[in-house]
Amino acid sequence: MADGYRCEACGHASIRWFGRCPGCGAWSTAVAPKRSDAPDVEVVELAALTGAARRLSTGEPEVDRVLGGGLVRGSTVLLAGEPGIGKSTLALQLLTGADVPALLVSAEESLEQVAARARRLGIRDGRRLHAVQASDPAAAVAAVGRTGAAIVVVDSVQALSDPACEGIAGGVNQVRACAEALVRAARSTGAAVVMVGHVTKDGAVAGPKTLEHMVDVVLALEGERGDAMRFLRALKNRFGACDETGLFEMGPGGLAAVADPSALLLEGRRAGAAGSAVYCALHGSRAVLGEVQALVTSAGAEGGHRTAVGVAPSRLALVLGVLAERVELRLGQRQVFVATAGGTALREPAGDLALCLALASAATDAPVDPDVVAVGEVGLGGELRAVPGIARRLREARRMGFERALVPPGCCGGADARLRVEEVCDVRAALTLLWPRRRYRVVSGA
Repeated sequence: MADGYRCEACGHASIRWFGRCPGCGAWSTAVAPKRSDAPDVEVVELAALTGAARRLSTGEPEVDRVLGGGLVRGSTVLLAGEPGIGKSTLALQLLTGADVPALLVSAEESLEQVAARARRLGIRDGRRLHAVQASDPAAAVAAVGRTGAAIVVVDSVQALSDPACEGIAGGVNQVRACAEALVRAARSTGAAVVMVGHVTKDGAVAGPKTLEHMVDVVLALEGERGDAMRFLRALKNRFGACDETGLFEMGPGGLAAVADPSALLLEGRRAGAAGSAVYCALHGSRAVLGEVQALVTSAGAEGGHRTAVGVAPSRLALVLGVLAERVELRLGQRQVFVATAGGTALREPAGDLALCLALASAATDAPVDPDVVAVGEVGLGGELRAVPGIARRLREARRMGFERALVPPGCCGGADARLRVEEVCDVRAALTLLWPRRRYRVVSGA
C-alpha cells in the first residue's frame, strides 16, 4: 500500500490510523510512511540576489511615495477605509493615472455607476482602462488574462463570492478563498492587484485577520467625512517603509495631493488666541506643522470631564498629571477639551510640549507667542526628551516663518541659522520662558 499507516511490529497496513493494530494487537504502533518524493528546491545565497523590485508608477506622486516608489509587479495591495471615505475614487484615479493597461473588477457597483464616477472626476481618455462586473474570483482572474492588465483593482474583496467555497460573501471563508485566488493570479500574471476593503466600526479591516497577512501591502485611507483632508498611511509594506503618509484633499475632481500640508493645516489659525500651540510632526520623511488647541472651563455637574479629539486620551492624562504634580497647575476639577486642527492626529510624543503649552495657555488665559513652535517629548518627571528628526522639524518651522523654537537639551546642532532655537530642560522652564512674570513652582518627584 503506497499511502496509509503501517504497524511497526507486524507490518499491517491500513488507510486509516489505528490505535491498536488489527493484525497483532499491539498498541500505538501505527506510523505514517515517510515521503520519498520530497521536492528538490534550489538553495541560493542572498548576497547573489541583486535584482530590484519592478515597480509601476500610479501617476499619483503621493501614492507612489507611500508605496515606496510605486506598485510592485506581481504584488497584492489591500486598500482599506471607511465607507464613503474615497477608496473607489482613489482606486479609479490610480487606474487612469498609470500609463499601462488597467482593469477594474467591480463586484459591488454596476458599470454604469463606475462610468458616472469617471465622468464626475473628469476622466475622458480611458482607452487603456477596462472594466468588468463580476463577483466570481475565477471570472476576475480570466478577465486579467484576456486584457493583459498590469494593474488590477478589485472593488471590493468583501463582495466577491467563490461558488466552490461555503459561506456568504464577506464571510471569513469566502474572503480568505477569494483573496487567495487573487494572490495566485498576481504571482502568475505579474499584475499588481489592489483589493479594496472595508473597515469595521472600531477601525479594523473587515474580514479575517489573515487577509492582512496574505497581502504584501496594507494601505489605510483615513479622514473625517465632514472634512476634506484625507490621509493615506502604509500599515504594512514588504517593499518599503511603513512610516510614510500621503496627504490629499477631496474636491469635485477627486483626491488631489496637498502640495504644502503645513500651510493647509495652519490656515485659519488665530494668532494670539489663548489655548493654541504649534508643533511639528514627522510623517515619514516629511515634517509637517500642526496646531493643537485646548479649552479649560469650570467644572460641570459631572466634575472634571476630559475630551480629546486627535490626541490619545492616555497621552492627555499623562500631560495633565505632569502639569499637576511638577508645576502645580492642577486642572482636576475643571473640564478639559483638546483637539488637533485640520483633522490630523497627534500620533507621536514630539507633540507633548506643545500640548502642555496649549493647556497652560488655556488655563491661565495667556496666549502663546504666535511665532513659537514647540517640539519635545515630556517625561513623567517633567523633563523634556529629545525626538528624532529635529533638523527636519526646525527647517520646516523656519520655512513657515516661525522665529522661535522650544526644543529639548542638545538639539541646537540641527537648527537653521535664521531660527532662534531655545533649549529647555523641563516643562517648568518652558512655561517660565514664555510667561516670565508667572512663577511656576518646581515640585520634586518624591
